Amino acid sequence: HLDPYSSYIAPEKVRQFDRYIEQEFGGIGIHVDASVGKLQIISVLPGSPAFRGGLKAGDEIVEADGKSTKGLTQAALTERLTGPSGRPVELGILRADSPTIEKVTVVREIIQIPTIVGHQRNADHTWNYFLDDVHQLGYLRITHFTKNTPDDLRQTMDILVAAGIRGVVLDLRSNPGGLLTAAIEIADMFLESGTIVSVKGRTVPERTWQAKQGLTYPDLPIAVLVNRYSASASEVLSAALQDNSRAIIVGERTFGKGSVQNVLQLESGKSLLKLTTARYYRPSGLNIHRTDDMKPEDNWGVQPTEGHAHLMSQDELQNWLMARDAIDNERPIPEVSFADPHLADATAWLKKEIATRETVK
Repeated sequence: HLDPYSSYIAPEKVRQFDRYIEQEFGGIGIHVDASVGKLQIISVLPGSPAFRGGLKAGDEIVEADGKSTKGLTQAALTERLTGPSGRPVELGILRADSPTIEKVTVVREIIQIPTIVGHQRNADHTWNYFLDDVHQLGYLRITHFTKNTPDDLRQTMDILVAAGIRGVVLDLRSNPGGLLTAAIEIADMFLESGTIVSVKGRTVPERTWQAKQGLTYPDLPIAVLVNRYSASASEVLSAALQDNSRAIIVGERTFGKGSVQNVLQLESGKSLLKLTTARYYRPSGLNIHRTDDMKPEDNWGVQPTEGHAHLMSQDELQNWLMARDAIDNERPIPEVSFADPHLADATAWLKKEIATRETVK
C-alpha cells in the first residue's frame, strides 16, 4: 500500500516533473493564459529571450513556427515553446493596437524561474527586496526549494546586509517544498549551531544535520511567514529556525507534509517512481508529518509562535493570492481592499525587536 505522496510518473510526464523540481527548462521566458479563449502573454520574465525580443504582456500568440495555435491548450503551447537551448522559435503575434500579425523570432535559452522574489517590482521589472526603507527591513519570499535557491538567497542576502538591513521577513506561505538539501543549506545560513533536521525511516538509517559555524549571517531578527499550504522543505526550514529560537513564526499552522520521497528511475530513466522512504523530525524531536487519523491537537506541522497566529478567511486568502499573483506577473493589482495580517504582524514585531536590541546596547 503506497502513501498519497508515492506515485508512478509516466514517460510523457517526466519532462514536466523535472521542470517542476528544477524550476528551469529550455524556453523563452513567458507566462501565458488561455482562460479568455486566446493564448495571451500575461508576463515576461525580465532579461529572458522573450523580454529581449520585445514581447509584452497582452500580446496574443496566434502562430508558433508557422502553425496556428488555434484550439491549443496552455499546456500544448508550452510544449511547443519549450525545447533545446539555442534553437529558435518563430512566433506570430497579434497586438491590441494592430490587426496585422507580427513575426518575432526568439532563441530559446535555459530559463531559470526565480525562487527568491521580493515584495514589489522596481521600475526596471527587477525585484525590490526592501520592505521598509526607514526601518531597513528586508523581505524574501521563497517560492520553491531547488538546487539554485540557496545560492540565489545568499546573493540577495549579501546585497541586503551590505545595504545595512536590520531585520528580515522570510515568506514561505504557499511554498510546497522541494529539495531537502536546499532547506538545510538555508537554515545553516542563519544558525551558528544546533540541529537542523533529522530523517528516520524503517529501511533508512537515521540521519541528523547540524548547523556549521562560518558563513552565517549576522544575528538579525527574523520573522518567518507560513500558512496552511506551506509544506515539506518549508516546514523543515521554519521548524529549524523556531526550535533553535532563531526566528518567530507568523501566520497559520503549516500543512504537515514531513515525508521524504526518493525518485527511482524505471525503464532506463524513461519513467520514474516517487517513493516515500522516511520522515522528517524537527530539532525538538517532534514529528512534522500529518497522517489521515491525526487530530488538530496532535503534534504535526509547524505552529505559529504564541501570539502570532492569524487564520485567514477563504476570502482573505483569495485576495492575498490575487494581489501576490498580480505582482508576480506584473499585472495591475486588483482593487480589493486587503491588508495582509501576517506581514503587518511580522513588520510590527521586527520594528519592536530592533528597538529593544538597540536599547539593550
